[in-house]
Amino acid sequence: MSPTSGTPDPGDGPVPPPSPPPEPDPAASAPPWHDDLVHEHGPGRRVYYTAHQRRMDITALGQLALALPAFLTSALVVLLVGVLLEIGTGVPFWIPVALWAASGALVFHRPTEDLLARYLFGLRRPMPQEAARLESVWREVTAIAGVEGGRYRLWVEESDGIDALAAAGHVVGVTRYALEHLSSRRLAAVLAHELGHHTGGHAWSLLLCHWYGLPGRLVRRVLRATALSLVTPVRCAAYLTGGVLLLALGGLDSTVVRILYGLPLLLVLPYLSAAVGRRSELRADRHAAVLGFAPELADVLETLRADGPPEHESVPARLLSSHPDVPTRLHHLRRYL
Repeated sequence: MSPTSGTPDPGDGPVPPPSPPPEPDPAASAPPWHDDLVHEHGPGRRVYYTAHQRRMDITALGQLALALPAFLTSALVVLLVGVLLEIGTGVPFWIPVALWAASGALVFHRPTEDLLARYLFGLRRPMPQEAARLESVWREVTAIAGVEGGRYRLWVEESDGIDALAAAGHVVGVTRYALEHLSSRRLAAVLAHELGHHTGGHAWSLLLCHWYGLPGRLVRRVLRATALSLVTPVRCAAYLTGGVLLLALGGLDSTVVRILYGLPLLLVLPYLSAAVGRRSELRADRHAAVLGFAPELADVLETLRADGPPEHESVPARLLSSHPDVPTRLHHLRRYL
């Protein structure tokens, strides 16, 4: 610069450009879930899908096998309704039976799945900002697993706890709290666990068990509600009649179980069903661990144990629980840490 003017002196050489302002620190304004999900499958990467997107593992087969007595009981109820319709209206009895048998395909019908997610499971569609983050993490998980993630529908549950679910044929739900507070790696671990339920066949087989057992359960509820709603003079007779019918239906269940499995299994059937449910949870944990999310899933389980009530369940309650306790799940994850 010239000492007598503010203009540059040509002899002093070119003036260096002004230094750019410092870039803002992204961590300073990052949301609480901002972290470390390493995108191994970016836009330039090729993703290879596995040949079999779904399978039926041993726990899914176990669920269906243990629900077979309820299936047969419901089939007999539907058959009875079909016979009564044929007597009253002339409609062939096999039509209601065939419609009921084919109704299981609704599990994989997308509009029906949306209705189940919204009105049965209490889920909602994610908001735009939620959808952007949820779909990003989901794409990462499904790419690592070699699964076509676009065939699944992502939902959000309005809840202040950490939870997620896999239901029907293509429903994956996660709580709003988990979406807002879990890091991307931990959210990916939770989603990988739910993906394991879908790829192992746990979600659709469990829903089929509930669906095909529904007629038998409805008969029990109608009989119970009818007996409780009658006036006092007739209530004793209604209790007696309803009790006889319930015992008959229960006897039908027992007979079917004895024919299929024998009497000893009748006594342990609830415990076996719960054990199969716990095994399916451990298999879904293993699915997430094999994909590389064992440390993050263990962190989520530790958080659940710290935030939840003290674990003082009795032995029968633990045996009838469909989910293993957190120490058991952490013990099975230890080999992948």
